[in-house]
Amino acid sequence: MSAILELDGSSGEGGGQILRTALALSLSTRTPFRVHSIRAKRANPGLQRQHLTCVLAAQAISNATVAGAVLGSRELVFEPGEVRPGDYRFDVGSAGSTCLVAQTILPALWSASASSRLELIGGTHNPAAPCFDFLARAFFPALARFGLRVRGELLRHGFYPKGGGQIVVLVEPAVPRPIEWLDAGAPRRTSARVLLAGLDASIAERERHGIVNHRRFQRAKVSIEAVECDGPGNAVLLEVEREHATELCASIGGRGVRAEIVARHALEAAERWLDADVPVGEHLADQLLLPLALAGGGAFRTLPPTEHTRTNAAVIARFLPVRLELEPEGDRSALVRVVRAVASE
Repeated sequence: MSAILELDGSSGEGGGQILRTALALSLSTRTPFRVHSIRAKRANPGLQRQHLTCVLAAQAISNATVAGAVLGSRELVFEPGEVRPGDYRFDVGSAGSTCLVAQTILPALWSASASSRLELIGGTHNPAAPCFDFLARAFFPALARFGLRVRGELLRHGFYPKGGGQIVVLVEPAVPRPIEWLDAGAPRRTSARVLLAGLDASIAERERHGIVNHRRFQRAKVSIEAVECDGPGNAVLLEVEREHATELCASIGGRGVRAEIVARHALEAAERWLDADVPVGEHLADQLLLPLALAGGGAFRTLPPTEHTRTNAAVIARFLPVRLELEPEGDRSALVRVVRAVASE
């Protein structure tokens, strides 16, 4: 077992991504770590239910030794064992994101000796996390470029604050290979889905109206879908397909947020991606840093990196002998490239 790695959870953007990336790479590299000041820059610092579920899931698939795995804990020690494939079920116990739990343990399961099945219960469409549709339409297809085989199924929707959603993710063992993903290609089509659960139908109609009356998305095919779940919920899912890339821009409705604003957030995100003329969207870039680094080489073009992305890159460099270069390309785009770190670094 390697020497324990010390991490500061308040560094960079100071959120839960530091913990999730550390768990993923600890499992993948068999490196134990201690992290303090967990989520120090959040209004509710420490482990919340989603973060605790990430820890317990990582522990379960590797028989890890863990200290500090309790709600509200601001320090955690994690010593992984050997990753074991299997059929796992994890319940967040709240509307916390099932998708973030899945993303935490996926990298370890790629290196397992056999296929695995994950059943996750909690939130599926959260305001501050990737929704399941993003995983299915953008993230999983992007992983396929690395030669990684992951697929999923949404069994039940779960919105904040009730949760109760259910997803299944199937993972096959594979070794990520380097990619060069630099060109988005020609535009193909744009479509949108408006999800509505337990709310007045006029909300979805106003969101549909906002999309089809936008100067850039007038030809988008928009469907309105009534979904059954444990509580009310609303989401606008705007999918933009190009020759070599697909972006899924999600906007989740909330109490007191007008339907027009919900639609506008998805439209503005899609416009930023199109204007940048890059294959990888802002949020997808965050999530592709890990497979890119584990592949040991490659590059992709994306929007200018956020503080979230820079923090994620810094954590990755603590675990792996690579450097993630985030090179600006003017004001609208950037090149992300992974290079091997030299000994003197």
